[in-house]
Amino acid sequence: MSRSSTRPNSAYPSRSGTPSLRDVVHGVMKIFHHEKESEAHQIFRQQVGHQPKPALGLPQTINPDEETVPGIEHPGSTGVIYCSDRAIANGFNYANSHEWANLGQGAPEVGPIPNAPPRPQNIPLPVDSLEYAPTTGVKALREAVANLYNDNYRKGKASQYTYENVCIVPGGRAGLSRVAAVIGDVYCSYQVPDYTAYDQVLSAFKRLVPVPTALDPKNKYRLDIEQTKRDILTQGLAVVIASNPRNPTGQVIAGKELKELVSLSRENTTIILDEFYSWYIYPDSEKDIGKSVSSAEYVEDVNSDSVVIIDGLTKNWRLPGWRVCWVVGPKNLITALSQSGSFLDGGANHPMQLAALPLLEPERVKLEKASLQRHFKAKRDHVLKRLHALHLDVDVPPQATFYIWLNLEKLPPPLNNGLTFFEELLKERTIVIPGIFFDINPAHRRNLFNSPCHHYVRLSFGPPIEDLDKGIDAIGRVVAAARLGGTKKMGHNYKKSLESSSGINV
Repeated sequence: MSRSSTRPNSAYPSRSGTPSLRDVVHGVMKIFHHEKESEAHQIFRQQVGHQPKPALGLPQTINPDEETVPGIEHPGSTGVIYCSDRAIANGFNYANSHEWANLGQGAPEVGPIPNAPPRPQNIPLPVDSLEYAPTTGVKALREAVANLYNDNYRKGKASQYTYENVCIVPGGRAGLSRVAAVIGDVYCSYQVPDYTAYDQVLSAFKRLVPVPTALDPKNKYRLDIEQTKRDILTQGLAVVIASNPRNPTGQVIAGKELKELVSLSRENTTIILDEFYSWYIYPDSEKDIGKSVSSAEYVEDVNSDSVVIIDGLTKNWRLPGWRVCWVVGPKNLITALSQSGSFLDGGANHPMQLAALPLLEPERVKLEKASLQRHFKAKRDHVLKRLHALHLDVDVPPQATFYIWLNLEKLPPPLNNGLTFFEELLKERTIVIPGIFFDINPAHRRNLFNSPCHHYVRLSFGPPIEDLDKGIDAIGRVVAAARLGGTKKMGHNYKKSLESSSGINV
């Protein structure tokens, strides 16, 4: 065994044992304690819409460099948009995207996978489809969605979904926005961490008063249903919003816990569940392959239980470009969504709705589910194995979705926070999502270093496996450099644009 292989990992580059004075000074300089000391964090704050917002009752301050149109306020970008912009500043473009590893994408691979039905190749364009579709969607597709939920989750139940319980929408965010637009002045419970778009929704729709709940990694990010019940009574919560399966942690509320969560809808509380990853479940037993999760299974009466489900073709069918999704809930909700859709988005693409009809046939769906679960489970296991080889074990391995919530705390500073880790990987043509984007913090006032998500990044195993390996290789290079004392080259000199370096002094 060589001498270098027995030397312990150290943040000090000079030598093993007692560090030199220069090493100590360098180490102290790199242990940032506030976002103002970190170049990566300053770049984030300088993005329009990312500045802290004033407290309620205080006058709105205007940054003339950002707000050049009177009355217009930037809402802030979601994680994927910000990270794409930063990647473009570092040379990424869609023409050369094959040269990059995008482990930040919130979308699955869209090509053929083993044993799955063939991918759609052609879109019919009957003359009638050139007209506007109804704002609630084409009736035949609404019926197909209702029938699929009844077949998968409501066999033998007296209360069944009909087309009147379904609204077709042009994407999940559009569905979420339609729902938010029809909710009155209420307290809305959300969790940290969760899907990044909730931050913008809770900021833009100001009648929703956000009430956060921090999920504990020691409890595997489990939503405490009993605590939620107490919060409903003591805080007057009227709405609970959550992704399930959970983005970004990869956990899932299922079985008894999901049944109890749904039961809250019968206690004057509306439960809004983003179920876009409902097929991405990775059971230990082969006999459970093909099963999926939905709150629809535990709804007693489809028109009186105030459960709102948002899903679509984007993730499960692996068709993010189609923008065909749906909201399922009580009839009265659907009529309200028709009205909000008339001024928010105007409705989903008519030809794509018709093209979606054969994709929702129950027998085809069974094949899609089983092939998807086997394929993505294999990719998950592959990525976890490679991370383990890099001594980057995942605290809470994903049981669902196609995301890994990776804790960086054990890495040498400044690489141990998500924003700096992200910026260093951009130099290696690799994209991940910093954890702070999943800290739903509508006012943006918290010091980023105090965020419970600060030391995390989200890795996606949605892309094809060759892209995953390219990205893990890049992570390996950055981590190896840091462990060998290369952190003096990290945390600074980041590009703000293709034309210039950041020019930020820290």
